[in-house]
Amino acid sequence: MELSYPIKRRKSKAVKIGEVIIGGGFPVAIQSMTTADTRDVKATVSQINQLFEAGCEIVRISVLNHDAANQLKNIRQQVERPLVADIHFQYKLALKAIKAGFDKIRINPGNIGAEWKVREVAKAAKDAGVPIRIGVNSGSLPKDLLEKFSSDDPQAFAEAAMREITTFEDAGFDDIVISVKSTNTQTTFWAYHMLAEKCDYPFHVGITEAGTLETGSIKSSVGIGAILMTGIGDTIRVSLSADPIHEVRVAKQILTACNLKQEGIEVISCPTCGRCQFHLISLAEAIEKKTRLIKTHLKVAVMGCAVNGPGEAAAADIGIAGGDGKGLLIKKGEIVRHVREDELEKTLLDEIESMTGEKTER
Repeated sequence: MELSYPIKRRKSKAVKIGEVIIGGGFPVAIQSMTTADTRDVKATVSQINQLFEAGCEIVRISVLNHDAANQLKNIRQQVERPLVADIHFQYKLALKAIKAGFDKIRINPGNIGAEWKVREVAKAAKDAGVPIRIGVNSGSLPKDLLEKFSSDDPQAFAEAAMREITTFEDAGFDDIVISVKSTNTQTTFWAYHMLAEKCDYPFHVGITEAGTLETGSIKSSVGIGAILMTGIGDTIRVSLSADPIHEVRVAKQILTACNLKQEGIEVISCPTCGRCQFHLISLAEAIEKKTRLIKTHLKVAVMGCAVNGPGEAAAADIGIAGGDGKGLLIKKGEIVRHVREDELEKTLLDEIESMTGEKTER
């Protein structure tokens, strides 16, 4: 679908993270983070592969200590896709991640230590062609900025980010990605907008510590979606207290809702009312679940009223409407077949397979 008013994305520098390029007008990439103990190579690699299979494009892993850092090479040898090492406090861990061949590192210069340590990390990253993400969040704001502003003031985040950017630029390093993530959606929104006026580095967007699966998904959708709809954002991560697979799924849904990603099945369904005469909710959930692995973009409508269904489903590629034992198969708003209500699910899945050339889960 061609939009009359497409999102005008912010112009940012392009940064290469393994096989993925972010910024520079390239598609917004989805990132997530493993929860496995990095010292457990088998468990970590397994989770990394699951995230990529779910649609993640960049995976970040934490490097807690030197024991974890010593396993990075083993992990790298088993994963070819883009990997990011998350480093705090110990600059030597960053050096080990770079040496192990990781595609990006995430640090906050404010907690790495003396300036000479930051310069050493910057030199190693520059020599290896490895970008660095400067991660500013609610828990890493410098004390003087907290005293000057407050923990919920977006100016504190933007100023902290610019301070760290200057540190790297003074060290001759500019292969930078930036994030300014708060737990407060409004703070995050305005922090990114303030920073967008000060630099052209690509932004990694998210709402930090958003919460559990349900509440965190809603909070992230509001915060990340609002930022993306203004054209800001080059990578996103949905931060949930849940299996990270859910982070990827919610991120994909956010990008689809913002018309920034056209991949997979997008189910639009009726909220139901007193006119609905069949089990629409369970049918819509079944269609969504059984088509989740399909890569081809297709908009699928599941409507509960045979009277209004064709009109409501006109924007969909394929859809169904039903009630009182009867059903309709609809394509582009036109009725193409009458089917029994108990045949609706199979009929729709058959049509989706025919249109995409991919198998659904039965």
